[in-house]
Amino acid sequence: MVLSTLAHTRRHVRVALSTAEGRLRLAAGRPPRLSGAYPDYTTALAAVPPGAMGGYDHAEIADVAFEAMCALTLWDYPVMLWLREMWHDGIGIVDAGGHMGTKYIAFGPHLAIDRARWTVLDLPAICAAGRARQARGALPTAIGFATAPQEVPACDILLGSGLMQYMDAPLASLIGALPARPRRIILNKVATREGPTVVTLERIGGARVPYQIRNRAGFEAELAALPGYRLRDQWEIAGLQRVIGTHPALGPSDSRGYVLDLAE
Repeated sequence: MVLSTLAHTRRHVRVALSTAEGRLRLAAGRPPRLSGAYPDYTTALAAVPPGAMGGYDHAEIADVAFEAMCALTLWDYPVMLWLREMWHDGIGIVDAGGHMGTKYIAFGPHLAIDRARWTVLDLPAICAAGRARQARGALPTAIGFATAPQEVPACDILLGSGLMQYMDAPLASLIGALPARPRRIILNKVATREGPTVVTLERIGGARVPYQIRNRAGFEAELAALPGYRLRDQWEIAGLQRVIGTHPALGPSDSRGYVLDLAE
């Protein structure tokens, strides 16, 4: 009971601090990291301020926070646990929304990463930046890149770490576009809330990127309805809540992880 009360108190303190930070940024003429609240991706994208780039598909922001994204974090450990359970020579992994292979780099010291066939599925500008890094020796050449689901090889595992908040489509549409259904799906850092789905704009460098916070019950119903898959595990990532600086009354999002396996 005491631990639960402390966790509840810490959460409210984090929300209060984030709200105060957002208000200070607005007062100083600087937009908060998350701003605006819209009913869908299209409406959010249409609200991008004049002069700002809309969306993530821009070479100018490909390198933003790259080194930080390559660092191993506490919430990576459940992902590595479920990767390790299936790990074998030649394992095929499609890293959807994998940027320039940041998880390949982060997981490298902890998994026999050289045994994997690792393909990043991401936007054209991000993949082009990744290939350019490879050409100058700044990124492992073992990482493959693809810009469309139809281009990736058949895989054992579909990994989506930080994917769903930036994807304007149901997960089922991505699965259906792959050459074959993966045996396992691992999702991490899925932004959810108890209220209706809301899309905000995240400030990333000079861009404003739609960031979708899904209704938790609706999203989990989508997972349950994926043909042939069963939910194996799920978790909440403590301390990784996000508050929309311009709309603090909407409350913080939660960040969650899920593992689904294809039924035998």
